[in-house]
Amino acid sequence: MGNSKPSDVIVVGNSSDDPFAIDVAFSVGQTEDIADLISMKTFANSEFCPRFISDEEDFSRIGTKLTGMRVIIVSTSSRVVSRQNLAMRNLLIARAAKENGAAHVMLVEPDLFYSAQDRGPRPELGETQFERTAEDMKKFDGQPYTAKLYAEMLKLAGVDSVLTVHNHSHSVQTMFGQVFGGQFYNLIPYEIYVDYLRHSNLVNYGAEGEGLALCAPDKGARDFVKEMFRQLGLPRAKFILLDKERSGERDVQIKLHDESESTFEEIDGHDVVLFDDMVRTGSTVVKSCQFLKAIHPGRMVFAVSHFYASDEGREKMASTAIDEILTLNTLPTIQNRDEQGRLRKKMVVLKIEKWLARNLCGILNLPHQPDEGLYQIEMSSKNPRFIRKIYSSDQLRSLKQEELF
Repeated sequence: MGNSKPSDVIVVGNSSDDPFAIDVAFSVGQTEDIADLISMKTFANSEFCPRFISDEEDFSRIGTKLTGMRVIIVSTSSRVVSRQNLAMRNLLIARAAKENGAAHVMLVEPDLFYSAQDRGPRPELGETQFERTAEDMKKFDGQPYTAKLYAEMLKLAGVDSVLTVHNHSHSVQTMFGQVFGGQFYNLIPYEIYVDYLRHSNLVNYGAEGEGLALCAPDKGARDFVKEMFRQLGLPRAKFILLDKERSGERDVQIKLHDESESTFEEIDGHDVVLFDDMVRTGSTVVKSCQFLKAIHPGRMVFAVSHFYASDEGREKMASTAIDEILTLNTLPTIQNRDEQGRLRKKMVVLKIEKWLARNLCGILNLPHQPDEGLYQIEMSSKNPRFIRKIYSSDQLRSLKQEELF
């Protein structure tokens, strides 16, 4: 498969059969199976004990087998193991690596755990881009600033750097940068979305973007969507900014923001793509899309980096206000058809392992693998845009040969 990774790099997961971790490892050039590099033992009392596998006959390198090595831990959510369990696994794997000589340990966690718990009940517990009110601090009254605790525990366990994808919290980004001395990498997937919008039939628009509008659901997403707009390079596309006012935990009113660059009249009939970093219950995004339906868009697409497939979210986003949902597999469970539920008919998942591995190689100065694209597309055959690939016998033989290398 071309260049292989340097011999001083090991990629493991926090479970030995995590497909996401396996794909990242393969994409950076690792030929060994994760299960051949680390054993995920569980004792009879249920305690977890990872062990980097060594030659049973080798008594010359006891406790030093990883000396000088760079260990990458790829950590994703699971349907069967809780985040608390996975977080503890990360700590133990990192400590095992360091106590056996590893020179550098990096945690790759596409959806960074505990990011929603990004501040505490006092002003000094979390740095925000807005002035915190008593009401904001009251929301965190009695609970810990868990994101900071997680960062400090990772550092204590031996993690030297952390890489994540499209983290939404200024507080988390600032604090992780401080804890890890600047070795915190928050990758924003602009090029993935740009590539898919430019080369798929998700939306229809003219050569310079005529008929396309990008939408930021609030001021927090404005910078991200504006940069998306810039990288898309379609000068006649439109940009709109929405505003939301919360009158309760889940009671949200949507309106066009006073600072929006385009009006409703200017985007009438356009295909609209509303971007956000994450979705949980779906309440706000559905109300936003229902609000935008007033302009009679050609298509109403919701694009989101982190999709939490809650029962409530699946039910709400089945609304006819959303024509299609585009998401990444930062939470790999979203590829499961049962997790998608009725949304499978309008959901497209872009698998980011290749893109993540390419960025990882750049950060760690590893040789880049041959360019095989940024992502893979995963969609149900129920999606109206699904096209079943039909291969000739020669193409099938070629594919099978590629799988051998």
